[in-house]
Amino acid sequence: MDKNTITGFILMALVVIGFSWYSQPSEEERRLMQAKQDSIAAVEKQKAELAANEKKQIQAKQAAEQVADSNAIFFAQRQGQEQEIVLKNNKVKVTLSTLGGTIQNAEILGYKSRNHDGDVLLMTRKDAQMTFSLAGKQDNIISSDLFFTPTEQTDSSVTMTAEQDGKQLAISYRLQPNSYMVDITIQATGMSGFFAPNMKTLDISWTDRIMQQEKGYSFENQRCNLTYMRKSKGTKSLSETSDDTAKPEEALSWVAFKNQFFSAVLIAPQDFTNAQLASTQETEKKNGYLKTYEAELKTFFDPTGNKPTELQMYLGPNDFHILQAHNKLSKTEENPELDEIVYLGWSFFRFINRWSIMPLFDWLSGFGMNMGIVLLLLITIIKILVYPTNKKSYLSAAKMRVLKPQVEAIGAKYPKQEDAMKKQQEMMQLYSQYGVSPMGGCLPMLIQMPIWLAMYNFVPNAIELRGQHFLWADDLSAYDDVINWGHDIWLLGDHLSIFCLLWAVSMLANTWIMTRQQQNQMMGEQAQQMKMMMWMQYLMPVIFFFSFNNYSSGLTFFYFVSGLISLLIMWYLRVTTDDAKLLKKLEAYRELHKNDPKKTSSLAARLEALQKMQAEQQANRKK
Repeated sequence: MDKNTITGFILMALVVIGFSWYSQPSEEERRLMQAKQDSIAAVEKQKAELAANEKKQIQAKQAAEQVADSNAIFFAQRQGQEQEIVLKNNKVKVTLSTLGGTIQNAEILGYKSRNHDGDVLLMTRKDAQMTFSLAGKQDNIISSDLFFTPTEQTDSSVTMTAEQDGKQLAISYRLQPNSYMVDITIQATGMSGFFAPNMKTLDISWTDRIMQQEKGYSFENQRCNLTYMRKSKGTKSLSETSDDTAKPEEALSWVAFKNQFFSAVLIAPQDFTNAQLASTQETEKKNGYLKTYEAELKTFFDPTGNKPTELQMYLGPNDFHILQAHNKLSKTEENPELDEIVYLGWSFFRFINRWSIMPLFDWLSGFGMNMGIVLLLLITIIKILVYPTNKKSYLSAAKMRVLKPQVEAIGAKYPKQEDAMKKQQEMMQLYSQYGVSPMGGCLPMLIQMPIWLAMYNFVPNAIELRGQHFLWADDLSAYDDVINWGHDIWLLGDHLSIFCLLWAVSMLANTWIMTRQQQNQMMGEQAQQMKMMMWMQYLMPVIFFFSFNNYSSGLTFFYFVSGLISLLIMWYLRVTTDDAKLLKKLEAYRELHKNDPKKTSSLAARLEALQKMQAEQQANRKK
């Protein structure tokens, strides 16, 4: 090591030593730092003491709770290993859990699921929960806290019990043979001292997140609702399109968690009281779920154990005839009217569907034909039955058409606005003389309207159409989407329904024919107003197209065929109607009644009376 190196090390050492001496704290700074460290140490010590005390309190509380739990009823049943119990008949497969003693899964046999290979899953463990609760003097029994022991088990029945120190709570399930009905009984034994003397009810909490079962999300969602039967007062439903709640004051016979084609119905032979019901829409669309149903219910409970609590569950399709047959399997005193779950429209439309459309549909279906052919024959038969009204409507329009020259002559006779009443009266007089009613074309069409409105409710709820193929439609209960572009377009969606498009075209054609007929019946200002309104009439088929593009192909096919047959009928009536001969018949009618020149229709008579009244008022003003 040379002299320069040694000198360098010495200088570096001097610099380090000098910087250390220069940067060391003063006496005051050392006192402040020591005080700060002492304060921090005191805070940490206090925290440690608080944590230790809190831990001791938690341990003491847990120990107290453990002692309390050990003294609670069915303490031994609050620990165990869960088992699954499967009950099955030829209609439904039900999976029960020993944890809670309630139904976890329900599979409807014979109805293919769209969500997976196999049959429809109506209830699943992750989505549906049901809890039975009983209020004791000092402790409550909640079924979801208990592990039950299965006994008396068969393929279609089981009894699950929670037992301790001579006290027993038993829940029994039995599948009725060849049905979708599950009988449930709940009974307590040796527990009368556990309950208060005035305790008479069992609390039921039931929730289910409803899965999408069909192809059309919006169409299915509009036909899903929570429906409940008010005892002796009929059914009511929560909203299909928005969040909704209800607290019925009446006793309820049953509550149905309804999907479009399948329902889980909880039936109370001893009635439900103090019901609180809720339906909540899914916030995220098209996530595989439609909405969530919630029901808080109370029903009869005998704390002495002399009489069991009886419940039933219908787990099956929304098939009118099946539900009607299950009315007889119910244990309720009155007819539960489970068939009301199938919505067939308001009372008047329901009557039409129940006693005319459905029998005809069932008769045609009985021949084993494709459901598309059944709908084709159904609408054809209906059109044949209403043909007389169509013919009357057309002939009324034709009579107005052949009389148009004379009507125009009356219009020319009274060109002034103040003579409008006289012109209208003379026109009514003319129509009366020729035996023509201006309303004759409207009334027959109005008579047909209830039939088409009834079909609007019948076809979408006909489970017989589910999964049925016809032409390019793979399912008549959902929209046909041969043309599908995979992403939503505003108002249209992600597909084009060909049946809906054909229906819109047929509506446009019928609208064109109807507007031409109406124009032939009008003159002057009425004709001008008609031209102004024509664009609205042509707009309606376009609106219907966008509205019905997501509707079931069975319904749009039905309406398309109806419109097509209407076009054919109008064409046939037009080519078979001779205007000259029709005018001769009208002239003959006028000649026959020429001795009764003052023959007026009720409308003309009212117009005449109104004209006289106006004339008198004008005369009084002049005086």
